[in-house]
Amino acid sequence: MLLGDLYLLSMDRIVVQRSGPLAGEVQVPGAKNSVLKLMVASLYSAGTHELTNVPAISDVKTMGKLLESLGLTVEHGIGESGVLRLTNSGTITTVAPHELVTSIRASINLLGPLLACRGRVRLDMPGGDDFGSRPIDMHMAGLTAMGVRFDINDNALSAEVDHLIGAHITLDFPSVGATENLLTAAVHADGTTTISNAAREPEVADLCDLLVEMGAKITGIGSACLTIEGVPRGALHPVTHAVIPDRIQAATYLAATAIAGGDVTVRGARPQDMQVLLSRMNDMGLEITAVPGGVRIVSQGRMRAVDIQTLPYPGLATDYKPLLVTMLAVAEGMGVVTENLYPGRFRYVEELSKLGADIRTDGHHAIVRGVEGLRGAGVVAPDIRAGAALVVAGLAAQGRTVISGIEHIDRGYDDLVGRLVGLGALIERVDVPVTQGK
Repeated sequence: MLLGDLYLLSMDRIVVQRSGPLAGEVQVPGAKNSVLKLMVASLYSAGTHELTNVPAISDVKTMGKLLESLGLTVEHGIGESGVLRLTNSGTITTVAPHELVTSIRASINLLGPLLACRGRVRLDMPGGDDFGSRPIDMHMAGLTAMGVRFDINDNALSAEVDHLIGAHITLDFPSVGATENLLTAAVHADGTTTISNAAREPEVADLCDLLVEMGAKITGIGSACLTIEGVPRGALHPVTHAVIPDRIQAATYLAATAIAGGDVTVRGARPQDMQVLLSRMNDMGLEITAVPGGVRIVSQGRMRAVDIQTLPYPGLATDYKPLLVTMLAVAEGMGVVTENLYPGRFRYVEELSKLGADIRTDGHHAIVRGVEGLRGAGVVAPDIRAGAALVVAGLAAQGRTVISGIEHIDRGYDDLVGRLVGLGALIERVDVPVTQGK
């Protein structure tokens, strides 16, 4: 089955009712924030690359189409689900289509590999979730130090380089995207590149691990200082690689159990990747323990409010925040939430308020006063993680909560409804007829 045949556009809704205690096990699929970058690595070498533990999410479809537009063949689910094969014939174009680039933020990750492999690239400014400005100044500054020349015209970026040269680069902020683009460019640079204050996220380490398996020379993986020894073009080769589990999806099932109560084991969750989150959840009165192959949560009674703040990894990820705000909305007491990374990421608060949450925002802070229960209402998912948080909120709301805009959820969640049903949640996905012309 070709990747483009896997998904259909819909105007579906997710309908949630207050659910009793959840129970059982749920398996976490591969990480969205890793797989999209791993797919791009197939640009480095001719042959067939294989990724396993690939989530069935629409962003994988979009990235697949984007890579197909550059000359690759992308197939998903050949023989077994969760397997993605990308075949590089060796003939790659360096101009990406506007409509695909602007629909997914991860399209910016084409920059480093195409410069490394082809020496030039043209991209429109990437799209994706809308929660504030995320400039690419650090990407450009680091690549300029490696010899790249840039031209930005009409919201499109053109870059070219005669040959990349190793450089010593210190990032002003441990940006995931900048770290990824610089290290992927440095793979084929002449000499040694060091990236100081590099992002340390598990997904960055997963990309490094894949590149090393392919033949790249990278040390310091998982630390704030990466060292890349450039290798010649043609030195990398295709491999089979398993995508790391999605820690944000894992957090979603933990939050769902925290809200609804119960005893659930999240298989595939890696506690070493979620230490700060698990610690804060313990502080809220939840029983969180590492078990072989996953994490177990036991939730009994009402949670306690805590203060939280987002920070670069290994701090608390901003993607966890909508889930934690939802948990605080029904916890006992008041919690202050501070967003230190993306100030626009409180846009879902109005939707939670429709469910009866008591939340006030002030700049990059939110003050959440817990209420004993929420009430069902119609809400709209503004982005991937906030959409999942609204689903979780529905588990604690009397009546029916109807979530629209679930195409955002589909971008990052592999069968969220089915996995929650498997734990006993009262939730369904409902087809909504689409009137032509609307």
